[in-house]
Amino acid sequence: MKVAITSTGESLESRLDQRFGRCAFFVIYDTETGGVEILPNPNKDAVEGAGPASVRLVASKDVKKIISGEFGVNIKPLLDSLKIQMVAIREPERTVKSVIDMLKNNQ
Repeated sequence: MKVAITSTGESLESRLDQRFGRCAFFVIYDTETGGVEILPNPNKDAVEGAGPASVRLVASKDVKKIISGEFGVNIKPLLDSLKIQMVAIREPERTVKSVIDMLKNNQ
């Protein structure tokens, strides 16, 4: 399963970005292969519509779960319609690597 994790930077040592639609990067982690892809978020500076545009971006990568600090109020119905689970982790100090380790341990 592919999981999108919002990130403040381009490495696994970067912190979990607390914003979904306007995060700096998405780390796409494949729980089956252990593969990692890091994508810059082209929507981070959008005037409006950053959330839905970011949903389309991660959905195009076949993501089934998104982990972020928080999500906008309009995102849940869109994610539900695409059968993408959202997980909020409100720990700004947590690194992307620690989120991946958590995913590995929960399998």
